[in-house]
Amino acid sequence: MENMLVTGGCGFIGSNFIRYLLEESDFSGRVVNVDKLTYAGNPENLSGIENDSPGRYIFIRADIGDQDIMAHLYNDYEIDSICHFAAESHVDRSIVKPDAFIQTNIVGTFSLLELARANQERLQRFHHISTDEVFGSLGTEGFFTEETAYQPNSPYSASKAGSDHLVRAYYKTYGLPITISNCSNNYGPYQFPEKLIPLMILNALEGKPLPVYGDGRHVRDWLYVRDHCSGIWRVMKHGKIGETYNMGGSNEMENIKVVEMICDILDEFQIAADKSSRRDLITFVRDRPGHDRRYAMDFTKLRRTLDWRPEESFESGLRKTIRWYLEHREWVDRVKGGEYQSWIKEQYGRP
Repeated sequence: MENMLVTGGCGFIGSNFIRYLLEESDFSGRVVNVDKLTYAGNPENLSGIENDSPGRYIFIRADIGDQDIMAHLYNDYEIDSICHFAAESHVDRSIVKPDAFIQTNIVGTFSLLELARANQERLQRFHHISTDEVFGSLGTEGFFTEETAYQPNSPYSASKAGSDHLVRAYYKTYGLPITISNCSNNYGPYQFPEKLIPLMILNALEGKPLPVYGDGRHVRDWLYVRDHCSGIWRVMKHGKIGETYNMGGSNEMENIKVVEMICDILDEFQIAADKSSRRDLITFVRDRPGHDRRYAMDFTKLRRTLDWRPEESFESGLRKTIRWYLEHREWVDRVKGGEYQSWIKEQYGRP
């Protein structure tokens, strides 16, 4: 793999993956990053990468659904592998405006698969990034495995389930060299502030309420984003074509416990102005529709066949994440204030 197309590479996980690929992995080729730059896509997430990796990083602002543009860049840069992150990914937004999720996650993936099929002779790998949410909700026991039946409960998870099925169908029908990974909840640097962990960190720093859905006992398995990136690269290099791999952090945690840990670590790092406990900011709010109770991933297959396991515990990863947000307040202020979107319009024009 010498010319990799990464879709959605200016987003949270995509940008971390590109940094991992060019800065830490044994990948020696070139990355072509295609991102539409919607609200959560920020080129600043990859600031400095062109200078640090001269000739190895190219950014193109484009919609993966634009078949003409994608066909040109695919040929111009002699793409031989694809890592597909581009997706609308927030459950709450999918409840309010599901049409964008269908268009990007299903139709966009279809367009990309058609492009890959038309140029299949040099394609070595098409890796599709998915989520544990396609499996629905677990009870108090058990884990999602690669054989768990799909049972999505939100427009977001349904759109991701649809894209997973399309990718697998292109392997079965056309022999496309695909792999799929379904991961648990990611956290770490560059995550957009609407997500649980950065939202709680930033609200707590500003003394704002910390809204927790329902009774706060919903359980998620947390995976530090750098661990996820190493797993993706392991699958792309060594995973068996046509296979799906679960990725998890072995860090099951109730949402309320996550919020309490954030409060306690922040109190340790930076005492509040009024010296109060940030736990006092926790506020329970009405649960959201279709809120899955528990996710938990069994990644035995990935551990046994490809010798992958996460390096970070939840506490160690959370401490790294909180320190990053404390040390990058300018990035946070620009993202929250919409300044980076104004900069994008100046640099690239409107979408």
